[in-house]
Amino acid sequence: MSAVSVEEHAAAVETLLAALGTRTEQRIPLAEALGRVSFEDVRSPVDLPLFRNSQMDGYAVDSRSVTTTPVTLEVSTIIAAGPTESAALVPGSAAKIMTGAPIPDGADTIVPVEDTTIPSAGSVTIERGRGAGEFVREQGSDVRVGTVLVEAGRVLEPRHISVLAAVGFAEVDVRSRPRVAVVTTGAELVEAGSTLTPGQIYDSNGITLAAHLRASGAEVVAVARSSDDPKRFREVLDEARRSAELIITSGGVSMGDFEVVKDVLGPLGGTFGSVRMQPGGPQGMTLFDGIPVLSFPGNPVSTVVSYIMFARNIVRRAAGLPPIIPSTATLHESVVSPPGRRQLLRGRLRDDGRVQLVAGPGSHLVAALAWADVLIDIDSETTELAAGSDVEVWPL
Repeated sequence: MSAVSVEEHAAAVETLLAALGTRTEQRIPLAEALGRVSFEDVRSPVDLPLFRNSQMDGYAVDSRSVTTTPVTLEVSTIIAAGPTESAALVPGSAAKIMTGAPIPDGADTIVPVEDTTIPSAGSVTIERGRGAGEFVREQGSDVRVGTVLVEAGRVLEPRHISVLAAVGFAEVDVRSRPRVAVVTTGAELVEAGSTLTPGQIYDSNGITLAAHLRASGAEVVAVARSSDDPKRFREVLDEARRSAELIITSGGVSMGDFEVVKDVLGPLGGTFGSVRMQPGGPQGMTLFDGIPVLSFPGNPVSTVVSYIMFARNIVRRAAGLPPIIPSTATLHESVVSPPGRRQLLRGRLRDDGRVQLVAGPGSHLVAALAWADVLIDIDSETTELAAGSDVEVWPL
């Protein structure tokens, strides 16, 4: 592909990844459902509360027996929370009851323990009476059978997990996640923790892309690394293809002599060329044995910017998550941008609502990416913006 605009390449990627949005139902343990997306409306199978129970530690009584106070009643039974035999209240007596315990038939109110005194063993004096229904949790007063607890398409948060557990769900049906494999390339790459020799660097792109993908709701099925040997790269791709719906590669797409991704995928129908943006100009895309492959440049910042601009919202949509959209901020300082290229600069939002540049535009400045929280989007027609100008910013 020749040099194209960001919009043109993004449209081509959308077409390539059109099938990624087709999701299926997956049943998983509720304990593993945090952050997943509900596949359909989830309805309560039970009433909640499950039974009529006490809101307070105190005494269950017939409210008619405590209309005049103080009054002393016999304590006919003690009811604790937990499994218990159902029994009716002896008329004219009180049942000592704990919070959450089932209220006996014949009792219609709870007198809190604070409103009582103990004149002698086996009896209680009610110092303040209570009306019918006070401190009584009626069955189904929170949720009725069939009530929709979580709507379809909802990202499950701790509050959703809580209510589903309360009505007895051990499993929940969620939207399947897009399965993505990451392949980094380069003879210079070694695993973090290894001892470096001259010319080697740590492979940060694999773990970085995997983190971005997981944050976008994807299931990362593989993170692999290949040398610049075409045979080895083809083997890694073949392995990734077996479990992935999408493969993202990093490196090997520029104009050098050892561009293994372009050399292998180009003859297989891949298109490689330049997008008019900085960083992240070299790009590629291929349908490899039916699996779409997005190929990003290898510089760390270029890889991240490429993911954000071309893949992040597609993956999020496939996972059932809402898109991340740009907002408007005011430049803290002036900006100069090369003509003909859409510039994506690292910036940090200030407390006063302005956005401040973080370091320069270099695609190797990884620390600056960590210090930034947005990308400042300068269109390809703009060469200079004064401090105080409004710009679009993409959340990182």
